[in-house]
Amino acid sequence: MYQFSGKLKTFSIALILLGALGIAFSFYTAPKSIEDAKEIMASQTSHDGGHAISNEEVKKDIHTTEVKGDSISHGEMENHAEEVHQEATKEVHAAADVHGENHDDEHAEHLYHQLKNKPWSALYVSLFFFLGISLLVLAFYASQRVAQSAWSVVLFRVMEAITANLVPTSIIMLLVILSASVLHINHMFPWMADGVFDPSSPNYDPIIDGKSWWMNTPGWTIRSIVYLAIWNGYRWFIRRNSIKEDTANDGLKTYKLNYNVSVGFIFLFMITESMMSWDWIMGLDPHWFSTLFGWYVLSGLLVSAITVIAFVTIYLRSKGALPGVNDSHIHDLAKFMFGFSIFWTYLWFSQFMLIWYADIPEETTYFVMRFNEYKLPFLAMVVMNFAFPILLLLNSDYKSIPWFIVIGGVVILGGHYIDVFIMVMPATVGSQWFFGIAEISALLFFLGIFIYTVFSAFAKANPIPKGNPFLKESEYFHYYNIEHRGEGSGDHH
Repeated sequence: MYQFSGKLKTFSIALILLGALGIAFSFYTAPKSIEDAKEIMASQTSHDGGHAISNEEVKKDIHTTEVKGDSISHGEMENHAEEVHQEATKEVHAAADVHGENHDDEHAEHLYHQLKNKPWSALYVSLFFFLGISLLVLAFYASQRVAQSAWSVVLFRVMEAITANLVPTSIIMLLVILSASVLHINHMFPWMADGVFDPSSPNYDPIIDGKSWWMNTPGWTIRSIVYLAIWNGYRWFIRRNSIKEDTANDGLKTYKLNYNVSVGFIFLFMITESMMSWDWIMGLDPHWFSTLFGWYVLSGLLVSAITVIAFVTIYLRSKGALPGVNDSHIHDLAKFMFGFSIFWTYLWFSQFMLIWYADIPEETTYFVMRFNEYKLPFLAMVVMNFAFPILLLLNSDYKSIPWFIVIGGVVILGGHYIDVFIMVMPATVGSQWFFGIAEISALLFFLGIFIYTVFSAFAKANPIPKGNPFLKESEYFHYYNIEHRGEGSGDHH
């Protein structure tokens, strides 16, 4: 039996405490009022006030005059340019005198809401990322049971242990959901604002009102609770019965029950995962929609989940806790990492290309915002999630080398975290983004919870699922070229 070491436990608790302190600090330093936002805005405003008339605008006006057929000399042109510049400047300042105060108030209020959302958004990105990984490990585990895959049986307890992280992340997600829909503490979802569905309100939004049959607070809250209940219900059942399989002497009745329940879960998962991505991510941009968004979110979380399985497997194997795992099992996990990286790229390109080609304003606005304000992480994400895994894991020999997989996996996880970051932040904080204390603290907090729950769960059960009928096949699973790496053909007769 594996023993959860005191050092690793202390490390995980330290991460949780450090992350919690950072999260608390980010909430404490967020602006408390519009006046605070005005002070921040004043410090960001440039000295020229942004109202200067550019020479290009003057040249455009001169060019317009020439096109109209007015014949003027060079000197007259310069005089005319000066007059245009002075007149335009007067008009701008006059408008500023009339509307400046109101504009500043509106801008300060907008900035206030964005900065107020920032600690919530940083928490939400990491929460969704770790919750999604745990969920997709559970779905991958269920798919292995349904497919009756023999190769992965020795990894079952690893996957079961990782799904233990679904419990604390679901509890935190439930608190975030209730804080948004019932308590109205956070305001990440713009369709939950007052008056959005009221035609008599100045905040009325006819587009969102047209989606009110789906996008309403009671329905959103109830659906979210149902998602979490289904996922955690299956996780509790399959974990209990998987351990029961070890000692069950019932003619494979427990095994067959686990198979049948897993079939039902896969069906429910495919429905709830898509709906979850609409409610929890696409709902942040209520005007925008994509018909393959659920698949896109699924692919990103799936490749991240398999990468995490590989990481935990490599670590536990190095500690001697997985005697049945060999290089061929690691190789297959790396193949899934490689394959689903390609799948994610296909879906990313399909969504981006179709929206770009159709050039429909209500669709393109999603990518325009992300490309203009988030260009560096947006482009880096594509490289990290596609180019790097392709170059690193294309060669079959590299897929069974643990340190090579760890390097590729770190980049993959970083890239898909950025992917979630880009899905959430533009809708909640706009251009007021940066990677700081809030984001780092949230990552440390959920990483600490992950380490503590996963290795605690792994230590509570036999690492070998002895009752599974495919165990022997899994233990003897190997690729010939991997098992005999470095040997020439003359060594075998």
